This record gives sequence, structure tokens and C-alpha cells, in this order.
Amino acid sequence: MSSHVDRMDKPTIAIIGASADRRKYGNRAVRAYARYGYDVYPIHPREERIEGERAYRSVLDVPVPRLDRVSMYVPPEVGMQLLGDIAQRPPRELWLNPGSESDELIAKAEGLGLIVVVGCSIVAIGADPAV
Repeated sequence: MSSHVDRMDKPTIAIIGASADRRKYGNRAVRAYARYGYDVYPIHPREERIEGERAYRSVLDVPVPRLDRVSMYVPPEVGMQLLGDIAQRPPRELWLNPGSESDELIAKAEGLGLIVVVGCSIVAIGADPAV
């Protein structure tokens, strides 16, 4: 199997709230998912690159036909503003990490037809979020 096919078969994740600060969970998620074989698309309004990956301003800018996961590391009030874009490119799962969730955000996301998972997306792949 060629490396091009392998790359296409890799699961994809957009990390909203990705950070260049290695102490923040939005950065730890970028590193963890890359280690676990995902194609990682950091979402940040100002950064050009995060952990060597090109950063995108919006999930609408990510150059893949469909994202497997979108993982959110922003406060719920910020997440509320981003749900419209996420719903335009619905991922297989929208992960709301601790601190990014609210009852209002969950209800709005589900109302838009998104499959919402509330929990730590880093732990979900078997990685240690403290790393």
C-alpha cells in the first residue's frame, strides 16, 4: 500500500482552541493525536503553525472532505459562536472537553444534528493529558 493511500486512511481531527503554549490542553491534544496517528488540523484565529502543523482559522478552511472528530478547547460562549461553522462541515463526533461544555452548547449542537461527546478527547485515545 502506498504512503499516499495510508495518509488518506488516517483519521482526521480538528482541534478548536489549539495553542502554541505547550502547557495548555489545546496544545497537548495536538501532540497526542499526532502521536496516535491522526492527521491533526489545529484551529486558531492567529497562529500560523502549532507543533509543526499548519493552523487554520476555521473548520471551514480544513482541506479534507470530512473530519472524524472536532475537539473543542474553548469556553462554551466561544464554542456557541463556532457551532454554525462546525455544522456546515459536520464531523463524525464533536468532543467537548472539560470546561468547554455547557447545557446550552450541548443542546444547540445536538439541535444542529451534531453527535456530541462530553469528555476528555485526549484520554479517549488512550493518551495521558498531563504529557
